[in-house]
Amino acid sequence: MDCLLFRHGIAVEREDWDGQEAERPLTRKGAEKARDAAVGLRRLDIAPTHVLSSPLTRALETAKLVGELFRLADVKVCDELLPDAPPDKLFPLLASLPEDACVICVGHEPHLGLAAGVMLFGRPAPGLSLKKAGACCIRFDDGPKAGKGALWWWLTPDQLRRLRKP
Repeated sequence: MDCLLFRHGIAVEREDWDGQEAERPLTRKGAEKARDAAVGLRRLDIAPTHVLSSPLTRALETAKLVGELFRLADVKVCDELLPDAPPDKLFPLLASLPEDACVICVGHEPHLGLAAGVMLFGRPAPGLSLKKAGACCIRFDDGPKAGKGALWWWLTPDQLRRLRKP
């Protein structure tokens, strides 16, 4: 299984948003940059089979952009990708998918960085974090288990956007 952790794009600033925090959307620029980063993902010769997303609006908007680019109509909303969800709660969700799945999980920091640490080292590791619209790929050869993932790549949004150009 390949598990891609993808952080949502740039959202409207908290102080500029009058609505509920969970409904804070991407900015126009944030949506464009997230889409450009997702186009870069396509150049990495990956074939996602599933897109999972936090229920928060900014993550769900990002996940839908990713899903459209990879022609995956169904984005599954998962509380396991909420910002305050325990990172180890992702494992049962991932284990419920086919062993050969390529899953894109769209979420938030610090949750995604903590989840990457648990996947790679069996525990959260300080210093792991994804920039907005950045992504990493963690490969599991024998099913998703804590400490059993191998880092395949870790890319900034700028690197992903540069990949989109031929």
